[in-house]
Amino acid sequence: MAPLIPSQEELQRRRIIGINAETVTNIPSTDFPGHWPGESHSWALDKFKDNFHVEFHRNDPYEASFSLIGLDAAVANAFRRILVAEIPTLAIEYVFVQNNTSVIQDEVLASRLGLIPLQGSVEGINWMHWYRKPSEDDDGPAPPGPSDFNTVVMHLVVECTKNPAAAEGETDPRKLYHNAHVYAKDITFSPVGRQEEFFTGEGAIRPVNPDILIAKLRPGQKIDLEMHCIKGIGADHAKFSPVATATYRLMPDIKIERPILGEDAKKFAKCFPQGVIGLEPVTAEEARIQGSGYEGHAGEMKAVVRDAFNDTVSRECLRHEEFQGKVKLGRIRDHFIFNVESTGQFESDVLFLESVKVLKLKCARWKRGLTDLMA
Repeated sequence: MAPLIPSQEELQRRRIIGINAETVTNIPSTDFPGHWPGESHSWALDKFKDNFHVEFHRNDPYEASFSLIGLDAAVANAFRRILVAEIPTLAIEYVFVQNNTSVIQDEVLASRLGLIPLQGSVEGINWMHWYRKPSEDDDGPAPPGPSDFNTVVMHLVVECTKNPAAAEGETDPRKLYHNAHVYAKDITFSPVGRQEEFFTGEGAIRPVNPDILIAKLRPGQKIDLEMHCIKGIGADHAKFSPVATATYRLMPDIKIERPILGEDAKKFAKCFPQGVIGLEPVTAEEARIQGSGYEGHAGEMKAVVRDAFNDTVSRECLRHEEFQGKVKLGRIRDHFIFNVESTGQFESDVLFLESVKVLKLKCARWKRGLTDLMA
């Protein structure tokens, strides 16, 4: 029996998740997402290329917004999870305190330092090896200790002293004293060994934001410590995550089924974020079409969907009786709008490419494992 061929209307209907006043409808319940009984859904690369699209909406160094169109939710979510937890970065892992007479306890100070996002040469970070911590369960030789290829060493040495040039009656501690505030810019880094090939100039390891406040000191107080930075992933600790946020949402879909005119149109527009719904006059041609709902309303303002992208799907319009049966809300199930905010180690658009590389490596590892099982 030849496979069924669904109509374009049916295919479009399947793409829309219905958003009702209190329910969500048209959620797939097939055994495999996107597969329907009696139809051929064999995967083909050419078909995937035709259906898959990437659209950028914003591309700033630390924040990017883009759409992935034509993917299954499982793949989109895989990218999100990789962005959050599996792209390696550098972070402060060990803090060796030589002297700390500030009011901040050693362990609290170490925690604050570990959460400072760092940036440097991406090539250098890719060159670095993973640092394996010694374990009591190790039977063989001990893992190599800190070295130039697995550890970056930074220092923070700051002492607060009185400022003899401060004006009489001055109350601002930043003017009364030297180093009253300790900032991330006070952290110093000197490359050693082969690190000099990668982490120099603009590629030097440094805090992303030099103005992060670490501690406040007063005369006689001092902080003197050494920090060891290692390579890690967000799955180990959130401080290694290269993103502040990595989220996606489904593209909203708004369909005006019956005309919304006059004052109702203005009220309808206020149910949505600004710019989503626009007002346009009914043309004479539309008013002449029988059954359009615009007969005799030439020149009146009508509600039209201008930009569904900015809609938050609040369902506010469904709470008003005058709009019952006139509008349908939904979301497009294979249109994922990503928003990626980088912590600074990678530029936001590069982050997504890094997540693609990680997924490719995972697939290659899975294929090797499958081959071993078949052997």
